[in-house]
Amino acid sequence: MPGNWPRQLERRLRGRYVFSAAGPPIPGGVVTFRGRRIVAVGDDRGAAGLEDLGNVALLPGLVNAHTHLEFSDLDRPLGQAGIRLDEWIRLLMDRRRSRANCHPEGTRRGLEECIRTGTTTLGEIAQPAWPVDAFEAATIQAVVFLELIAARAESVAPALALAEDHRQVRPSNRWLPGLGPHAPYTVRLELLDRVVALSAARRIPLAFHLAESREELELLATGTGPMADFLRGLETWDPGVAARATRPLDYLRRLAAADRVLVVHGNYLDGEEIAFLAQNQARMTVVYCPRTHAFFGHDHYPLSPMLAAGVPVCLGTDSRASSPDLSILAEMRAVSRKHPAVDPRIVLELATLCGAKALGLEREMGSLEQGKCADLAAVALPDWDSPDPYELLLDSELPVVTTWHNGEQVFPRPESR
Repeated sequence: MPGNWPRQLERRLRGRYVFSAAGPPIPGGVVTFRGRRIVAVGDDRGAAGLEDLGNVALLPGLVNAHTHLEFSDLDRPLGQAGIRLDEWIRLLMDRRRSRANCHPEGTRRGLEECIRTGTTTLGEIAQPAWPVDAFEAATIQAVVFLELIAARAESVAPALALAEDHRQVRPSNRWLPGLGPHAPYTVRLELLDRVVALSAARRIPLAFHLAESREELELLATGTGPMADFLRGLETWDPGVAARATRPLDYLRRLAAADRVLVVHGNYLDGEEIAFLAQNQARMTVVYCPRTHAFFGHDHYPLSPMLAAGVPVCLGTDSRASSPDLSILAEMRAVSRKHPAVDPRIVLELATLCGAKALGLEREMGSLEQGKCADLAAVALPDWDSPDPYELLLDSELPVVTTWHNGEQVFPRPESR
């Protein structure tokens, strides 16, 4: 079997097209790697020792910049399509309470699903006591953002202690630490400011849910509405967590002092907030989760205005609690359908290089280029022809058929000899 080749040998993989995310599609393109590094990308030019993979597209390993893998044991999203965010959060909390601890099996299943759908890099939002061993064993690169919640003043110090512990854990070659102060309505400003300072001092990336729903905007502006009513019923919540007459821009200004920030969702960012993100594009990236956005029935996503302004955007699936699966390829295709004016080249970059940049890993992954890690996904292509190769990739439901990470075939696993 080709997947059993010794890793030190040079391998040359040919597909119908190579989509490098660093240039135009290459018909009959070849990706050559030795060990874990790419050594060449181009056309075959009669190269010897080719492994012709047939009618497939070779892509960079996909980057899922926002996941909650603990819910990967769900068969369908929680609630019905169009559910309000506060109602969904109640179901999510009930789901967590039904389990004594963080569910490691859900995380393992999620990691396996990511790998078999072509993802080789992800940004994971993890709970305290997250299953480190699952990430150590997985053939995937991750940035693990420890979720921090402190709506009450007395919760700030314990949350900061968790952040310090997570930061100081020695990461492996499988994962790197990040911090995830949750959202404006669950994180006191004193905690947010301390975490931003920690990010700047220690160069740790942050992930923050913001402008996710109209109910959140109403809560920030007036302290009223369905989200406010729901939160007041929680013993752990304090109305003082979010100052009145605020908006997402107030939080973006605080976050801009961090080393690197993933602004998760951004469904309701306005023009002024988009302009601010563009001004801070070196350290702030918006994570768009297209099918989760559709599940909640949000207003049309401001993707085109963001891209036109120069805001970095990448893709995430969110969790199986709000999305049908963890396929970034499916998210790409959803973007292509919902935003036909967006250049398909950009759609590919949202799922690859932009996500790698958001996680601070663009020197190693995100595109098929000489010297980068040999992370690839092979996607089956339809039999028909098109003058636009991107149409073959995006106007299709055909799946990922093979995934490589660091030069090793990780899906499907090669048969042992």
